[in-house]
Amino acid sequence: MIENKASMGVDQAEPEDLVSRRVSCDGERATVRYVGPVPPTEGLWLGVEWDNPERGKHDGSHEGVQYFTCRHPKGGSFVRPAKVRLGVDYLTAVRQTYEIDTEEVMIKEISVLGKIKDRGYESLPSALLSRCEVNGPGADGEIRRTTPNVQWLDMSRSLLSCWEDVSAITQQLDELERLQLINNRLRLPSDVSAHCQAFCSLRVLVLNGCDLTWPQILECAPMWPQLEDLSVQENNVTELQRPEGVLRSLKSLDLSYNQLVQHSVLTLAALPRLEQLNLSRTGLSDIRFDDAAPGSQTAMFSTLMKLNLDGNNISEWCVVDELGKLPSLAHFSCRGNQLVSSDGNPKTANQLLIAKLGQLVFLNNCEILHEDRRGAELDYIKMFGVEWLKAGGRSQPSAQFISQHPRYLSLIDKYGAPEEGELKKPKPFALKNQLLKITFVFPDHADRKPIEKKVLASMLVQKVKGLLYRLLKVPAADLKLTYTSPKMLGIEFEIDSDLKTLQFYSIEDGDQVLVRWS
Repeated sequence: MIENKASMGVDQAEPEDLVSRRVSCDGERATVRYVGPVPPTEGLWLGVEWDNPERGKHDGSHEGVQYFTCRHPKGGSFVRPAKVRLGVDYLTAVRQTYEIDTEEVMIKEISVLGKIKDRGYESLPSALLSRCEVNGPGADGEIRRTTPNVQWLDMSRSLLSCWEDVSAITQQLDELERLQLINNRLRLPSDVSAHCQAFCSLRVLVLNGCDLTWPQILECAPMWPQLEDLSVQENNVTELQRPEGVLRSLKSLDLSYNQLVQHSVLTLAALPRLEQLNLSRTGLSDIRFDDAAPGSQTAMFSTLMKLNLDGNNISEWCVVDELGKLPSLAHFSCRGNQLVSSDGNPKTANQLLIAKLGQLVFLNNCEILHEDRRGAELDYIKMFGVEWLKAGGRSQPSAQFISQHPRYLSLIDKYGAPEEGELKKPKPFALKNQLLKITFVFPDHADRKPIEKKVLASMLVQKVKGLLYRLLKVPAADLKLTYTSPKMLGIEFEIDSDLKTLQFYSIEDGDQVLVRWS
């Protein structure tokens, strides 16, 4: 239970100063929780709580004595002081990272334009010090004198112990706009207001994997008065509280990989300038804007333009209808959910999303072209036309239909009401593998006899054309298909998309498919 391996580097420090210090050991980082003897062994030991609890062996106890506590039952270890490293100050880390010629002080920093920068640290636009074990600022005022023009600072996976350590560095960087502190463990400041000046120019802050709760983030938020972009992926954020008087400049918020209490998401509507919100992989299954009726716009999230809901548990189309209430939503991503169309075709599900969200410009990072939207909306009208007729049709449809299809009436205003012969009767998803007996006929080629085939209802029209190519030796691109049903004699239905299934077009057992080509 007590580790005693060879030293990886010794840093000089008084034992009483080590408690709560951040240390590294064998490539892992930890926080010192205890300094002292651990009988029956002799000498000084450090009791550490590892960032990665799998690295530990116990909960801070040894032979029945509790020396310190850990949040994880096996998150602690005892190590010798000589085994750990306490890190280096900011300027030492800069020199170690960027000094490749100690005589000429050559800088190897490359700017975003891909050009080698000047030889002096004064021109350094960014200091990328991830994994450099930064533990503090060093000598007073030296950072301001040495790297005054740093705009982007990355101190991810450092050995900084608290926000006071961070502030002591950033208050000397007047041009700092972007700060990354991924996978750190920082104690909250005792006086938040004392550090506002240290982050007065900060626009982008990345705190992924820092073991923070939402109340702790809000407690720190007054330090960042001009913040526009905040990323807190993979923290301990669960139930969100309303951000009162803080984060007023925030335009982008990333909460992905946190298991959120879903009803609390609406508290984020208090952010007056929020334009981008990433809620991917947060366990969400529902969202409601009860302040607005179906088809109306919500007063919440009035500036929100980009929303990411990838990898959640959304399975109900009514959630998409709720999102249609967002007045400014133009970019939407919802891959990896459980939204399924009646024919089980993912392309049809995407068409439903486009039709239901009339203001979208991008879906799943793909631009929605004019013809894509027109096709999706026309198919939507046909797909639910039978329901529309049963609900009242051209007279006033029922409130239930309007609730389930809030855009339907506006689409009819846009394109006109569907003709009865155009209407598509949706089939249950469970019938996707049903075998259909279809007769292919060739009305323009009387010399060809009809061909009877059994095909899957879930077969794409594209595959049907491939089958016909093998039978007729006519290129699939030249084939034009329609179908007739004995239930509706005299009506010929158009099959106008290669990426739809036979089931989508309500083709049934015994129907005829008419095949034409030039």
